[in-house]
Amino acid sequence: MPELRQQERSIGELFGQLTQDMTLLVRQEVQLARTEMTEKLSRFTTNLISVGAGGFVAYLGGLALMAALILAIRDLANISLAWSALIVGGILAIVGYVMLQRGLKELKAVDLAPRRSVENIKDDVQSIKDDVQWAKEQRS
Repeated sequence: MPELRQQERSIGELFGQLTQDMTLLVRQEVQLARTEMTEKLSRFTTNLISVGAGGFVAYLGGLALMAALILAIRDLANISLAWSALIVGGILAIVGYVMLQRGLKELKAVDLAPRRSVENIKDDVQSIKDDVQWAKEQRS
């Protein structure tokens, strides 16, 4: 009988330790998920700023060069202002499109899911299941 009490107490202690370990593990996983999401959000924000800056630069470039290019093309090609404006506008639209596509491609490449945390949690759940199974076997 004393051996049975000793074994039961050990199993109780094991479950107590398991509970403490699970609590610590959950806290660590939550912290890892926070850290991972912060890093991903930072990259996402940086890429979003790049997209906005690319669009803004294309817009400013268009404004700054439009009048000069339109007049230069009109004088060089001896064509009307309307055709000159069409040529310059087309070129600026292409440059802006390329810049925006590059930024959008970078945004799509950012994975916001906390993949490491999910994998760690899956591993932790399996480990806990194994520990519970082991404790049940010890009890039998």
